[in-house]
Amino acid sequence: MEFSSGRARLKQARLAGDRRELYPHSLQFYLDPPTENVSLVEFESFAIDRLKLLKVVENLGVSYVRNSDSYKTKLGAELRKLKFPYKALAEDDYEARRKDHISHFILRLAYCQSEDLRRWFLQQEMDLLRYRFSELTESLRQKFLEHVNLPFEAISEDLKNELANELCTSTPGMTKVKEQMFYKVGLADAVDLFRARRVFIKDGFAYVPHKEIDAIVLNNYRTKLSKALALTARSLPSIQSDERLQPLLNHLSHSYVGPDYSVQKNTGKISLEQIDALSGKSFPLCMRQLHKALRDNHHLRHGGRMQYGLFLKGIGLTLEQALEFWKKEFIRGKVDADKILELVKGMHYQLACQKYFELMHDVDDIGFSLNHPNQYFTESQRLLSGGRELKKEPSNSGNSHQKSYSQESMNSSSAPTSSNTTADAELEGLEAYFTED
Repeated sequence: MEFSSGRARLKQARLAGDRRELYPHSLQFYLDPPTENVSLVEFESFAIDRLKLLKVVENLGVSYVRNSDSYKTKLGAELRKLKFPYKALAEDDYEARRKDHISHFILRLAYCQSEDLRRWFLQQEMDLLRYRFSELTESLRQKFLEHVNLPFEAISEDLKNELANELCTSTPGMTKVKEQMFYKVGLADAVDLFRARRVFIKDGFAYVPHKEIDAIVLNNYRTKLSKALALTARSLPSIQSDERLQPLLNHLSHSYVGPDYSVQKNTGKISLEQIDALSGKSFPLCMRQLHKALRDNHHLRHGGRMQYGLFLKGIGLTLEQALEFWKKEFIRGKVDADKILELVKGMHYQLACQKYFELMHDVDDIGFSLNHPNQYFTESQRLLSGGRELKKEPSNSGNSHQKSYSQESMNSSSAPTSSNTTADAELEGLEAYFTED
């Protein structure tokens, strides 16, 4: 009974005040790792949401000028959408602050494994902190600086008026000192600004304008986070021994977090006749190139077929349409698969080879027998160079007796014949038949 009542009091106390003590500010340097238990479902969902946010930060940094109105609007909308702390929310935003804290440390585990990953993670976290810090009000900014042990005090109006001339001449681009806020910062924290001669120095203190205080905070954060990532990388082997976390952490750094196109939403809305027209306007450059290569060569490598096939599925091509599309394309101008496969199934390997020669060289009847792979090559070169004239009469089915050979000859020549003919075959099924003994 006493234990139960004690737990109830503990829970009530935590809901009343301990939440604010655990996360006193919506912004932090992530100095202390979380110590509470987190379920695997929550672990993964927090990590994915944080990764989505950092991907948005990266994309916006490329598409817009940082700290521009468009940049701030879109990033703020993403923060609200993913339920991360936005500006300075009310005191009951405990869940958002908790998610922000835990998700940062999860991605820190996933992105400490290589120098490239650490660099990417550090840059996106820096950009995110820059935006969130710039959105704080003056009072909250002062509280945050005290929270992260950077007690930079804003100078009084009297002192600012007294040093107005010095501040104006020592600060590049400063025209209206009275409208700008200045912070009194220790010289050790403003070395970079002092070296660049961008601040006024007096009595061992730098008087840093509001627009430059961001750089000092970010440099301090960069130093702490970079060191923390290096320390996390050292302790990573002990984390990777956990079979539950290792696959997830290894997958996070290269996982796709965009919209899911594996579920068909436009099935049947695209016809085969529309593909050529759509490829010129609506296909991305990579898919447009694959489509052009397929139309030109009537062939794609395995990787290209996989990528293009999934793309066609995603834009709405049905299974039946896809089968018809690939079959027509593979046999167009190259191989009459049905005729050749019939000959192969009947073990008429030489006739199949001759039929393939006729199709590849666009002739009706070659008028001679093919007994050896090297003969195929020689006759092909003679035909292409104009050294042989071929008969144009349709082939006579009665001649098949005269062109047949002994079983030993067929078995001995079928394997080497296949090694050359199947190199250009467009159908995988045809290749399988030719490689059989």
